[in-house]
Amino acid sequence: MIVCSCNFIREQQIREAARGGALDVVEVYEALGCVPNCCQCLPFAEQIIEDEVCAAA
Repeated sequence: MIVCSCNFIREQQIREAARGGALDVVEVYEALGCVPNCCQCLPFAEQIIEDEVCAAA
């Protein structure tokens, strides 16, 4: 599923970045080499990151 249409970021990419140690949206976007544009995706991206961090704990 596409989470960020501005940067064409998929849910799986966010999950992988979070598993790789990115703990928030800024770190995930940096890991993917981009920045949020319209920010519509941020709430969903944050939830995905939170899910991955909780699963790793």
